[in-house]
Amino acid sequence: MEFFNNHKKLFTAAFLLFFTLTLFVAIIPALNNEKINRSLPGAVPLSEDAVKGKAVFIANGCVACHTQQVRNVAMDKAFGSRPSIAADYAGIKRTDTWRNTATLMGTERTGPDLTNIGSRQPSVDWHLAHLYNPRIVVSASIMPAYPWLFNVIDNAPKNAVVVNIPAAFAEGTGKVVATKEAMWLVAYLQSLKQVELPDGRPMPAFLYKKEPKAAAAGRAVDEPDGAALYATNCQSCHQENGEGLKGAFPPLKGSKVVLNNDPELMVNIIMNGYTGRMQEGYGAMPPVGTNNNLDAEEIAAIMNHEKTSWGNDAKKVTPDDVKKLMALVKDQAVAKGK
Repeated sequence: MEFFNNHKKLFTAAFLLFFTLTLFVAIIPALNNEKINRSLPGAVPLSEDAVKGKAVFIANGCVACHTQQVRNVAMDKAFGSRPSIAADYAGIKRTDTWRNTATLMGTERTGPDLTNIGSRQPSVDWHLAHLYNPRIVVSASIMPAYPWLFNVIDNAPKNAVVVNIPAAFAEGTGKVVATKEAMWLVAYLQSLKQVELPDGRPMPAFLYKKEPKAAAAGRAVDEPDGAALYATNCQSCHQENGEGLKGAFPPLKGSKVVLNNDPELMVNIIMNGYTGRMQEGYGAMPPVGTNNNLDAEEIAAIMNHEKTSWGNDAKKVTPDDVKKLMALVKDQAVAKGK
Protein backbone atom coordinates (compact mmCIF):
# COMPACT_ATOMS: atom_id res chain seq x y z
CA MET A 1 0.00 0.00 0.00
CA GLU A 2 2.97 2.30 0.50
CA PHE A 3 3.32 2.56 -3.29
CA PHE A 4 -0.24 3.91 -3.67
CA ASN A 5 0.24 6.32 -0.81
CA ASN A 6 3.45 7.78 -2.28
CA HIS A 7 2.28 10.20 -4.97
CA LYS A 8 5.81 10.58 -6.42
CA LYS A 9 6.16 6.86 -7.05
CA LEU A 10 2.59 6.58 -8.28
CA PHE A 11 2.83 9.41 -10.82
CA THR A 12 6.33 8.37 -11.92
CA ALA A 13 5.12 4.82 -12.62
CA ALA A 14 2.04 6.08 -14.47
CA PHE A 15 4.19 8.42 -16.57
CA LEU A 16 6.66 5.68 -17.47
CA LEU A 17 3.82 3.30 -18.34
CA PHE A 18 2.09 5.73 -20.69
CA PHE A 19 5.40 6.91 -22.18
CA THR A 20 6.38 3.29 -22.93
CA LEU A 21 2.96 2.55 -24.45
CA THR A 22 3.11 5.71 -26.56
CA LEU A 23 6.62 4.88 -27.72
CA PHE A 24 5.85 1.33 -28.84
CA VAL A 25 2.23 1.79 -29.98
CA ALA A 26 2.43 5.18 -31.72
CA ILE A 27 5.89 6.74 -32.16
CA ILE A 28 8.02 3.77 -33.28
CA PRO A 29 5.37 2.40 -35.73
CA ALA A 30 4.91 5.90 -37.18
CA LEU A 31 8.65 6.38 -37.68
CA ASN A 32 8.89 2.91 -39.21
CA ASN A 33 6.01 3.62 -41.61
CA GLU A 34 7.63 6.88 -42.66
CA LYS A 35 10.90 5.04 -43.29
CA ILE A 36 9.48 2.18 -45.39
CA ASN A 37 6.75 4.07 -47.26
CA ARG A 38 7.64 4.84 -50.87
CA SER A 39 5.87 6.81 -53.55
CA LEU A 40 4.87 5.00 -56.73
CA PRO A 41 7.61 4.89 -59.39
CA GLY A 42 5.87 7.40 -61.63
CA ALA A 43 5.19 9.98 -58.90
CA VAL A 44 6.55 13.46 -59.65
CA PRO A 45 7.59 15.74 -56.74
CA LEU A 46 5.81 19.10 -56.54
CA SER A 47 7.52 21.94 -58.36
CA GLU A 48 8.44 25.11 -56.49
CA ASP A 49 5.36 26.88 -57.85
CA ALA A 50 3.13 23.91 -56.97
CA VAL A 51 4.45 23.92 -53.38
CA LYS A 52 3.50 27.60 -53.11
CA GLY A 53 0.16 26.78 -54.72
CA LYS A 54 -0.51 24.14 -52.09
CA ALA A 55 -0.08 26.85 -49.45
CA VAL A 56 -2.62 29.02 -51.33
CA PHE A 57 -4.97 26.02 -51.50
CA ILE A 58 -4.70 25.58 -47.73
CA ALA A 59 -4.99 29.30 -46.98
CA ASN A 60 -8.26 29.55 -48.93
CA GLY A 61 -9.82 26.55 -47.22
CA CYS A 62 -10.31 24.53 -50.41
CA VAL A 63 -10.10 21.24 -48.50
CA ALA A 64 -13.37 22.14 -46.76
CA CYS A 65 -15.25 21.20 -49.94
CA HIS A 66 -12.80 19.20 -52.08
CA THR A 67 -11.24 15.84 -51.27
CA GLN A 68 -8.16 14.19 -52.73
CA GLN A 69 -9.00 10.53 -52.25
CA VAL A 70 -10.74 8.09 -54.57
CA ARG A 71 -12.74 5.72 -52.41
CA ASN A 72 -13.21 2.08 -53.33
CA VAL A 73 -16.79 2.59 -54.51
CA ALA A 74 -18.12 2.74 -58.05
CA MET A 75 -19.39 6.32 -57.74
CA ASP A 76 -15.79 7.55 -57.36
CA LYS A 77 -14.73 6.02 -60.68
CA ALA A 78 -15.13 9.40 -62.36
CA PHE A 79 -12.40 10.85 -60.17
CA GLY A 80 -9.71 8.34 -61.06
CA SER A 81 -8.92 5.10 -62.82
CA ARG A 82 -8.49 3.25 -59.52
CA PRO A 83 -9.10 3.62 -55.79
CA SER A 84 -6.45 5.53 -53.84
CA ILE A 85 -3.75 3.57 -51.99
CA ALA A 86 -1.31 4.51 -49.22
CA ALA A 87 1.57 4.97 -51.68
CA ASP A 88 -0.32 7.90 -53.25
CA TYR A 89 0.37 9.92 -50.11
CA ALA A 90 3.88 8.65 -49.30
CA GLY A 91 5.50 11.71 -50.85
CA ILE A 92 3.79 14.06 -48.40
CA LYS A 93 6.48 14.93 -45.86
CA ARG A 94 6.70 17.21 -42.83
CA THR A 95 7.38 20.86 -43.56
CA ASP A 96 10.19 20.75 -40.99
CA THR A 97 10.98 19.16 -37.62
CA TRP A 98 8.29 21.10 -35.78
CA ARG A 99 5.61 21.52 -38.43
CA ASN A 100 3.54 18.84 -40.11
CA THR A 101 1.91 19.40 -43.50
CA ALA A 102 -1.68 18.88 -44.57
CA THR A 103 -2.43 15.70 -46.52
CA LEU A 104 -5.57 17.39 -47.89
CA MET A 105 -7.38 14.07 -48.28
CA GLY A 106 -10.51 15.76 -46.97
CA THR A 107 -13.88 14.33 -45.97
CA GLU A 108 -16.40 16.64 -47.64
CA ARG A 109 -17.48 16.18 -51.24
CA THR A 110 -19.44 19.39 -51.63
CA GLY A 111 -17.25 19.89 -54.71
CA PRO A 112 -15.74 17.19 -56.92
CA ASP A 113 -12.70 15.22 -55.84
CA LEU A 114 -9.38 16.68 -57.07
CA THR A 115 -7.21 13.53 -57.04
CA ASN A 116 -6.84 13.51 -60.82
CA ILE A 117 -7.87 17.07 -61.73
CA GLY A 118 -4.50 17.74 -63.38
CA SER A 119 -5.32 15.08 -65.99
CA ARG A 120 -9.07 15.64 -66.13
CA GLN A 121 -8.68 19.38 -66.67
CA PRO A 122 -5.15 20.48 -67.69
CA SER A 123 -6.25 23.82 -69.19
CA VAL A 124 -4.81 26.89 -67.45
CA ASP A 125 -7.56 29.03 -69.02
CA TRP A 126 -10.28 26.84 -67.54
CA HIS A 127 -8.82 26.94 -64.03
CA LEU A 128 -8.32 30.69 -64.07
CA ALA A 129 -11.85 31.38 -65.31
CA HIS A 130 -13.20 28.91 -62.76
CA LEU A 131 -11.34 30.59 -59.90
CA TYR A 132 -12.38 34.09 -60.97
CA ASN A 133 -16.05 33.06 -61.11
CA PRO A 134 -17.06 29.39 -61.18
CA ARG A 135 -20.40 30.28 -62.84
CA ILE A 136 -18.46 31.13 -66.02
CA VAL A 137 -17.77 27.45 -66.70
CA VAL A 138 -20.41 25.72 -64.53
CA SER A 139 -23.60 27.74 -64.46
CA ALA A 140 -25.08 25.91 -61.44
CA SER A 141 -21.88 25.90 -59.38
CA ILE A 142 -22.16 26.78 -55.69
CA MET A 143 -18.42 27.32 -55.33
CA PRO A 144 -17.48 30.83 -54.15
CA ALA A 145 -15.54 33.13 -56.47
CA TYR A 146 -11.95 34.11 -55.66
CA PRO A 147 -11.62 37.58 -57.23
CA TRP A 148 -8.82 38.58 -54.83
CA LEU A 149 -6.55 36.24 -56.79
CA PHE A 150 -6.89 38.60 -59.78
CA ASN A 151 -6.37 42.25 -60.66
CA VAL A 152 -8.56 44.25 -63.03
CA ILE A 153 -6.43 46.82 -64.87
CA ASP A 154 -6.84 48.92 -68.00
CA ASN A 155 -3.47 48.16 -69.57
CA ALA A 156 -2.04 44.71 -68.96
CA PRO A 157 1.76 44.33 -69.11
CA LYS A 158 3.17 42.27 -71.95
CA ASN A 159 4.02 39.28 -69.76
CA ALA A 160 0.73 39.36 -67.80
CA VAL A 161 -1.64 36.37 -67.87
CA VAL A 162 -4.93 37.83 -69.08
CA VAL A 163 -8.03 35.76 -68.32
CA ASN A 164 -10.78 35.45 -70.94
CA ILE A 165 -13.92 36.62 -69.13
CA PRO A 166 -17.32 36.66 -70.91
CA ALA A 167 -18.97 40.09 -71.04
CA ALA A 168 -21.74 38.96 -68.69
CA PHE A 169 -19.18 38.39 -65.90
CA ALA A 170 -16.83 41.29 -66.63
CA GLU A 171 -16.46 44.13 -64.16
CA GLY A 172 -15.99 47.39 -66.05
CA THR A 173 -13.84 47.63 -69.16
CA GLY A 174 -10.51 46.58 -67.65
CA LYS A 175 -8.67 43.34 -68.30
CA VAL A 176 -8.63 40.58 -65.69
CA VAL A 177 -5.04 39.60 -64.90
CA ALA A 178 -4.05 36.60 -62.78
CA THR A 179 -1.82 37.28 -59.77
CA LYS A 180 1.17 35.10 -58.95
CA GLU A 181 -0.91 33.45 -56.22
CA ALA A 182 -3.51 32.42 -58.81
CA MET A 183 -0.81 30.95 -61.05
CA TRP A 184 0.73 29.08 -58.11
CA LEU A 185 -2.67 27.61 -57.23
CA VAL A 186 -3.23 26.52 -60.83
CA ALA A 187 0.26 24.94 -60.87
CA TYR A 188 -0.71 22.93 -57.79
CA LEU A 189 -4.04 21.84 -59.30
CA GLN A 190 -2.29 20.81 -62.52
CA SER A 191 0.15 18.69 -60.50
CA LEU A 192 -2.66 16.56 -59.06
CA LYS A 193 -2.52 13.47 -61.27
CA GLN A 194 -3.23 9.91 -60.26
CA VAL A 195 -0.11 7.84 -60.87
CA GLU A 196 -0.41 4.55 -62.73
CA LEU A 197 0.44 1.42 -60.79
CA PRO A 198 3.68 -0.37 -61.72
CA ASP A 199 3.45 -2.88 -64.56
CA GLY A 200 2.30 -6.29 -63.44
CA ARG A 201 0.41 -5.05 -60.41
CA PRO A 202 -3.33 -5.78 -60.62
CA MET A 203 -5.61 -2.76 -60.78
CA PRO A 204 -7.90 -2.65 -57.71
CA ALA A 205 -11.52 -3.07 -58.78
CA PHE A 206 -14.21 -0.66 -57.67
CA LEU A 207 -16.83 -2.14 -55.37
CA TYR A 208 -20.58 -1.66 -55.05
CA LYS A 209 -21.49 -1.00 -58.66
CA LYS A 210 -24.37 1.39 -59.27
CA GLU A 211 -27.74 -0.08 -60.07
CA PRO A 212 -28.89 0.82 -63.59
CA LYS A 213 -31.33 3.72 -63.69
CA ALA A 214 -34.70 3.56 -65.36
CA ALA A 215 -34.56 4.78 -68.94
CA ALA A 216 -35.88 8.18 -69.90
CA ALA A 217 -38.66 8.46 -72.45
CA GLY A 218 -37.53 7.46 -75.94
CA ARG A 219 -34.41 5.69 -74.72
CA ALA A 220 -33.68 2.00 -74.22
CA VAL A 221 -33.14 0.78 -70.66
CA ASP A 222 -29.43 0.06 -71.20
CA GLU A 223 -28.73 3.09 -73.42
CA PRO A 224 -26.60 5.80 -71.72
CA ASP A 225 -28.02 9.30 -71.39
CA GLY A 226 -25.96 11.43 -73.79
CA ALA A 227 -27.18 14.74 -72.36
CA ALA A 228 -26.23 13.71 -68.81
CA LEU A 229 -22.84 12.38 -69.93
CA TYR A 230 -22.19 15.60 -71.86
CA ALA A 231 -23.08 17.65 -68.78
CA THR A 232 -20.68 15.59 -66.63
CA ASN A 233 -17.73 15.35 -69.01
CA CYS A 234 -17.89 18.20 -71.52
CA GLN A 235 -20.21 21.01 -70.44
CA SER A 236 -17.82 22.86 -68.14
CA CYS A 237 -15.73 23.83 -71.18
CA HIS A 238 -18.05 23.73 -74.17
CA GLN A 239 -21.03 25.03 -72.16
CA GLU A 240 -24.64 23.87 -72.04
CA ASN A 241 -25.47 25.71 -75.27
CA GLY A 242 -22.51 24.18 -77.10
CA GLU A 243 -21.06 27.61 -77.87
CA GLY A 244 -17.91 27.26 -75.75
CA LEU A 245 -16.14 30.29 -74.30
CA LYS A 246 -14.67 32.86 -76.64
CA GLY A 247 -10.89 32.79 -76.59
CA ALA A 248 -10.76 29.75 -74.29
CA PHE A 249 -12.82 26.80 -75.51
CA PRO A 250 -14.10 26.26 -79.06
CA PRO A 251 -17.81 25.83 -79.85
CA LEU A 252 -19.33 22.48 -80.75
CA LYS A 253 -22.34 24.18 -82.29
CA GLY A 254 -21.66 24.16 -86.02
CA SER A 255 -18.25 22.50 -85.49
CA LYS A 256 -16.80 20.86 -88.60
CA VAL A 257 -15.47 18.02 -86.46
CA VAL A 258 -18.88 17.31 -84.94
CA LEU A 259 -20.74 17.61 -88.25
CA ASN A 260 -18.30 15.40 -90.14
CA ASN A 261 -19.94 12.12 -91.14
CA ASP A 262 -16.57 10.38 -90.64
CA PRO A 263 -16.38 10.10 -86.82
CA GLU A 264 -12.72 9.01 -86.61
CA LEU A 265 -11.30 12.45 -85.76
CA MET A 266 -14.00 13.08 -83.18
CA VAL A 267 -13.30 9.76 -81.45
CA ASN A 268 -9.57 10.47 -81.62
CA ILE A 269 -10.03 13.85 -79.92
CA ILE A 270 -12.21 12.36 -77.18
CA MET A 271 -9.79 9.52 -76.47
CA ASN A 272 -6.41 11.20 -77.03
CA GLY A 273 -7.09 14.89 -76.47
CA TYR A 274 -6.38 17.71 -78.93
CA THR A 275 -3.92 20.58 -79.22
CA GLY A 276 -4.56 21.54 -82.83
CA ARG A 277 -6.19 24.89 -82.06
CA MET A 278 -3.78 26.23 -79.46
CA GLN A 279 -2.38 28.65 -82.04
CA GLU A 280 -5.86 30.22 -82.14
CA GLY A 281 -5.74 30.83 -78.40
CA TYR A 282 -7.75 27.79 -77.34
CA GLY A 283 -6.46 25.58 -74.55
CA ALA A 284 -5.45 21.96 -74.93
CA MET A 285 -8.30 19.49 -74.65
CA PRO A 286 -7.61 16.57 -72.31
CA PRO A 287 -8.32 12.97 -73.36
CA VAL A 288 -11.72 12.97 -71.68
CA GLY A 289 -12.71 9.48 -72.75
CA THR A 290 -9.48 7.93 -71.49
CA ASN A 291 -9.27 9.95 -68.27
CA ASN A 292 -12.87 9.22 -67.30
CA ASN A 293 -12.83 5.57 -68.36
CA LEU A 294 -15.74 6.02 -70.78
CA ASP A 295 -16.81 2.96 -72.74
CA ALA A 296 -17.95 2.82 -76.35
CA GLU A 297 -21.65 3.13 -75.44
CA GLU A 298 -21.03 6.24 -73.34
CA ILE A 299 -18.84 7.89 -75.98
CA ALA A 300 -21.40 7.14 -78.70
CA ALA A 301 -24.11 8.72 -76.52
CA ILE A 302 -22.03 11.87 -76.03
CA MET A 303 -21.20 12.12 -79.73
CA ASN A 304 -24.84 11.66 -80.78
CA HIS A 305 -25.93 14.33 -78.29
CA GLU A 306 -23.43 16.76 -79.80
CA LYS A 307 -24.32 15.78 -83.36
CA THR A 308 -28.04 16.42 -82.83
CA SER A 309 -28.10 19.40 -80.45
CA TRP A 310 -27.94 23.22 -80.83
CA GLY A 311 -29.06 23.03 -84.46
CA ASN A 312 -26.48 20.39 -85.40
CA ASP A 313 -27.85 17.73 -87.73
CA ALA A 314 -25.17 15.12 -88.38
CA LYS A 315 -25.22 11.38 -88.91
CA LYS A 316 -25.36 9.45 -85.64
CA VAL A 317 -22.82 6.80 -84.68
CA THR A 318 -23.33 3.37 -83.18
CA PRO A 319 -21.45 1.89 -80.23
CA ASP A 320 -19.98 -0.74 -82.56
CA ASP A 321 -18.60 2.00 -84.82
CA VAL A 322 -17.08 3.77 -81.84
CA LYS A 323 -15.61 0.56 -80.41
CA LYS A 324 -13.73 -0.12 -83.65
CA LEU A 325 -12.50 3.47 -83.84
CA MET A 326 -11.39 3.42 -80.20
CA ALA A 327 -9.13 0.47 -80.96
CA LEU A 328 -7.85 2.21 -84.08
CA VAL A 329 -7.00 5.54 -82.42
CA LYS A 330 -5.44 3.72 -79.47
CA ASP A 331 -3.08 1.95 -81.84
CA GLN A 332 -2.32 5.27 -83.56
CA ALA A 333 -1.54 6.91 -80.20
CA VAL A 334 0.79 4.05 -79.23
CA ALA A 335 2.55 4.32 -82.59
CA LYS A 336 3.11 8.06 -81.97
CA GLY A 337 4.47 7.35 -78.52
CA LYS A 338 1.66 8.98 -76.53
